[in-house]
Amino acid sequence: MHPSDDPRRADGSVAISRRALLALAGAAGGALALPATAAAAPAGARAAGPVADEYHRLLLAHTRWVQQQWDPAIGAYRLADFRFAAVLGNAVLLTTDGYDAGLAGVDAATLRQRTLATITRFAATNRLAGGSEWGRRLFWDSTFELYFVLAARLLWAELSATTRGHVDAIARGQAAYAYALGTGDDPLSGAWTPNGGTGGHRGDTKLEEMGVYAQAIAPGLAWAPAGDAEAARWRDRFVFWAANSSGLPAADRANPAVVDGRRIDQLMTAHNLHDTFVVENHNSVNPHYQAELWRTAGRAAAHFLAAGKPLPQVLTRQPNGRELWATLRLLASDAGEPVMPMVADRYHLYGRDVLPLAFLAQVQGDRHAARAEADLAARLMPYLRYAPEYRLTKFSGEEKYEPEARAELAIAYLFHRWRATPVQPVTGAEFFAAAAGVRHFGGAVGLTAHQSTAGFAAAVTKPGQVRFLWQPGHDNWLIDTRASAFLPAQATPPTRTWTAAYTAARDGVDATATVLQTAAGWAGYATLPTGTVVYAGPGPSALTLFNLTMPGVPGLDGSRTFTGPAGTVTPAAGLGDGGTDDVTFPARAARHVRFLGRAAADQYGYSLYALEAYDTGGTDRARGRTVTASSADPGYPAANAVDGNGGTRWAVAREERGRADSWLAVDLGAVVQLSRVRLQWESAYATAYLVQTSTDGATWTTAVTAPASSALGAWAGIDGRAGVVAHGATSPITASAARVTIPAATLVEGYVGSGTDLAAAAARRLPTGGPAALRLSDADGYLTLLNLSAAAVTGVLLTLPRGDRLYRGVSVVRADGGLDLTASVPAGTGAVRPTRFTVTGRAPAGTRFSVADSHHVTVTAPAGAAVDVTLTAGGWSAPAQVPAGATRSFARPVAGPVTPSTDLARGRITFPTSPLPAGMGEPARAVDGDPGTAWRPGPDGRMVVDLGTARTVTTVALTWTGGARPAAVVTTSTDGATYTPFAGPASARYVAVAVPGWRAGGPELVELAVR
Repeated sequence: MHPSDDPRRADGSVAISRRALLALAGAAGGALALPATAAAAPAGARAAGPVADEYHRLLLAHTRWVQQQWDPAIGAYRLADFRFAAVLGNAVLLTTDGYDAGLAGVDAATLRQRTLATITRFAATNRLAGGSEWGRRLFWDSTFELYFVLAARLLWAELSATTRGHVDAIARGQAAYAYALGTGDDPLSGAWTPNGGTGGHRGDTKLEEMGVYAQAIAPGLAWAPAGDAEAARWRDRFVFWAANSSGLPAADRANPAVVDGRRIDQLMTAHNLHDTFVVENHNSVNPHYQAELWRTAGRAAAHFLAAGKPLPQVLTRQPNGRELWATLRLLASDAGEPVMPMVADRYHLYGRDVLPLAFLAQVQGDRHAARAEADLAARLMPYLRYAPEYRLTKFSGEEKYEPEARAELAIAYLFHRWRATPVQPVTGAEFFAAAAGVRHFGGAVGLTAHQSTAGFAAAVTKPGQVRFLWQPGHDNWLIDTRASAFLPAQATPPTRTWTAAYTAARDGVDATATVLQTAAGWAGYATLPTGTVVYAGPGPSALTLFNLTMPGVPGLDGSRTFTGPAGTVTPAAGLGDGGTDDVTFPARAARHVRFLGRAAADQYGYSLYALEAYDTGGTDRARGRTVTASSADPGYPAANAVDGNGGTRWAVAREERGRADSWLAVDLGAVVQLSRVRLQWESAYATAYLVQTSTDGATWTTAVTAPASSALGAWAGIDGRAGVVAHGATSPITASAARVTIPAATLVEGYVGSGTDLAAAAARRLPTGGPAALRLSDADGYLTLLNLSAAAVTGVLLTLPRGDRLYRGVSVVRADGGLDLTASVPAGTGAVRPTRFTVTGRAPAGTRFSVADSHHVTVTAPAGAAVDVTLTAGGWSAPAQVPAGATRSFARPVAGPVTPSTDLARGRITFPTSPLPAGMGEPARAVDGDPGTAWRPGPDGRMVVDLGTARTVTTVALTWTGGARPAAVVTTSTDGATYTPFAGPASARYVAVAVPGWRAGGPELVELAVR
């Protein structure tokens, strides 16, 4: 590097020149490329752009929390939970313009003095610098060292030589320590382990742990002087850990792409992902931990960029990174935060969601990530202002996450400042159109998810986590997805589970269907591409709603309005929505008072910080009294609810979390006149409950049923954002401020938005036929069939009220204009069938429509009448004029996949994954069913298709573009590691096609068909 390009001043502080930024951009593969006419932001200048401006305002406002952490006894910010790491946010504010003391609550001079004092103190007390207070331990000292060193580097010119030496010792010492561990465990970190170089993916991914090993090396590597002998060794180890954090053997072994001079198929040793590109933590799918791939990469990248060093390719060409990001988009909400479909211990933890999105957007240049980042940024200030105020982590996060959230927000801001011209996001419509799709993640994972342009829905079938999810309009703050939608809470695993994901390429529709046999009875759930969902099963069903007052977040104005046949109501908020419930009632004589649950908000049951019981004089009679409970977690005993300590709490026993009627009772010591009970909830709150009193502890009477609810009727509109219809219910849907309760019904349909005429949907005739256990819906033109029984339904005649929609199979026109359709549904399964053709005009009774697939239909006219109708499918339309007694076939032109397909490879996962080898095109194009796309092999190219499970393969057919047919080699494998030549019927899960000697301009593979 030319001296004039070195971004470090003589004093070591950072000033990024335009020439240096362009050099960095080239090293990062264009990830930070600037327009030729753009000028890089001068050192200290604020970045342009609304997201960067919002980050700057947030850092300023959050500084009020930082000032609460000042400890005058030590002359620095507090050590607990590494709160002193808040100095990174301070350093960013102090080295950029626009400081606002009014917003920050402290003048810049005071902030500077405290920041420098904190850096000086904790640099000296780090174990790697000769201290004894903190440091060296990988989990989690090394993460906070990374923030701390970056803060010091930003303020390098203002640090003493001694402190600089300490900071350098921390960076180099941590890199050396992590390197010396090899692939072994850190003895200082307890049970934390990457499992050597092997990793792990079942139940608990090691993606995060390997990322920590990599990031521990990053500061020492980034700030090492040119020619440093140790840095070369550190770099190799950094690349190993960073690459393997997202390792998936089946994908990696098929990928000869080169990253940082190493072939992926030779570099990778770890298995940290399920083969459906999802990770588990706490034995559940957890998107927060999947995002660790970009969180750890973002922390590391900040040091390389600040030091003026080229980004290692492994940070911008992450193995399987594109596929992992696609999974998070499949689970995305309108707030940039993904749905937490199982253990939701990071739900609405907004401050920790910033860095992964900022890294993907502003470093890797992903415009879809930029959309999610902008959506999240728009929510952050209202979130920060919500109680407890000035915190970036709340709802499912403890205060200990604040230092990390502030540091990650500061790094995100730096990415914008260094880029100068931020990546422009796609529109929200473009984001969800690209994210839309379905995926069954596998039986071991237990998740079948559906993202559409209108909303998100999913079925969770993993034991202990079973629930159905629905997020209409992608609204992150409407329905609480921590609680099951429609399906009542399950205390025991289903005895029978079936689930399927239908794809447009293979089946002609993106949809899912799930059928469970539960202790309460059979339940079925289907999700449609319109965002509509269909439920049949045990009741009553419920939707738990958020009903908070958070100005600036759509829908959170402190009330929810519901509309039904009985009119429009806006129930009073304040009870059953979490936080603090202040329950008042006419004074009554009581010696005992209890909370009795009826419904919990999520899978964790109930947890109370306090139960206070006030007499008419305003005295809390419950404080310190004898308390009993239906159960208690040993770590959170019942007595905690009356000890007067706001930091302790009662929680139900783990094995009782699924019990709706858990209770907590207090003996007040004497009969008093009681008029008020105050419940302070942890995030595991009750959405419905009773407050009861007793004079003898044996006979209880109800003082309050909370919350109050209103009857709506057979349909209900939810705040203009969604609607539900209950077919065959014997009682009305009811609503409270934070809950919609749906009585037991034959069928329940959930609709997105306010565009559906719910009254008409409730009044319409549904399809009928077959046994009572066969539940049918034609919502939005899709025929949903759910067989809620252990008996197969074979060859039954279904009556469809509408005669203009033709589904696959044989339909006969009825005298009333409807259709009779013959259908079969195996035991305990379901199906979603799209409309294949529509009919305009009325065909005479007896007309027979035989639909073979998406492109072929045969019309047979009855003996006594001719048929004169118009058939339409997509953009194709044709008159169907058939003489009496005659038969005529119609075929629409093939311009896309013909569905359904018997091709075992159609729409399946393909390898190599990202990054692709030089010259290779997308392997997925060979299995998308589209004759207009093809796979370009590239030099000596090889692709693999994963059939999902071992199947008997009888034929493999290859269709190439024009030109000489290449000498392709087909092999098969059961494990993705050992392949054998294919010469006839064989059991295989993986089918590979290799094209040795392929050269540019050679034939490309249009279709790889496996049967």
